[in-house]
Amino acid sequence: MKKPGLIAMSGGVDSSVAALLSQNQGFDGIGVTLKLFSAAADGYRGARKGACCSLADVVDARNAAYQLQIPHYTLNFSAAFADQVIRPFVETYEKGETPNPCIDCNRHIKFRGLLQRAKQLAREYLITGHYARIEPQGSRFLLKKARDPKKDQSYVLYAMTQEQLAHTVFPLGDLTKAEVRAIALEAGLLNARKQDSQDICFVPEGDYAHFIEAYRGKPAAPGNILDETGLLLGQHRGLIRYTIGQRRGLGLSFPEPRYVLAKSPADNTLILGREAGLYTQRLYADTLNLIAWDEPEKPRRVTVKTRYLQAEQPAWAVQVAPDRIRVDFDTPQRAITPGQAAVLYDGDVVLGGGTILSAGTG
Repeated sequence: MKKPGLIAMSGGVDSSVAALLSQNQGFDGIGVTLKLFSAAADGYRGARKGACCSLADVVDARNAAYQLQIPHYTLNFSAAFADQVIRPFVETYEKGETPNPCIDCNRHIKFRGLLQRAKQLAREYLITGHYARIEPQGSRFLLKKARDPKKDQSYVLYAMTQEQLAHTVFPLGDLTKAEVRAIALEAGLLNARKQDSQDICFVPEGDYAHFIEAYRGKPAAPGNILDETGLLLGQHRGLIRYTIGQRRGLGLSFPEPRYVLAKSPADNTLILGREAGLYTQRLYADTLNLIAWDEPEKPRRVTVKTRYLQAEQPAWAVQVAPDRIRVDFDTPQRAITPGQAAVLYDGDVVLGGGTILSAGTG
């Protein structure tokens, strides 16, 4: 008897091949594409080339489903996306932090909202084109890196719960991107050569500041730029235009490079300094999600990523409160940024992670 599945189809080659492979793995699939936002309806300037979630993507997903002879539906998740992804994105930037909306989308929309919809449709499994692996171990399910290190998406999936892992299938976890495209070409899928989506889907042309100003209906307030001693250096154009570690686009010139060391929304100031000031050896993270265990050993030897494309760094991790963890790195790390995720690994196993709260020695 075939296993009932709901296939998240974005219109890209990855989700289309995931749908194809799920058929070979004995799933009876229904394809769904999520309507997450409308650039025209919401007053955005228009999606960039290469951005996802466009009308063309819906057509590509429908065509792939037709080729695979599976039903296809479009589900409107735009209200949930606006409330649980876009609004926190704006608010996090306004707090002086740097968010990762892809993590929020996975946490709230795909692996909570869409799994709930799958249950309503009597579909036991959610099938997606993410590059990661899920493996049972005893009474738990482990989230593991994909075999293709260049495509591994385990960092943005760390918030998955045991219930979600038990009912999710990642058919691409053991494949490279080249192998996925080869499968698509052999199957004659129309989107076999389609380029991958890039960056944040709802931010036109990658201009975060303009998006936030349009969302709020007012320009970001300018303020003072200070050095580490409090000396006034100039004026910034709104804190939302800067991130920790930034060097270019400051609008000032110095005899030697200066970098954004900190942002202070309380008094709307931007702090600049030399590169050495970017390095810290400790971070605190909250909003924890632990996958490999309910509570880690104290302390626990791990490797940690603090950005999606960063190489893992060796560290010790200890849970210091029910929803807070401290990470002490072996060597100082550059530009640890509040709002980003700290994800803990043991080899290719994702132990869990949380949202970076602060960096430093305190």
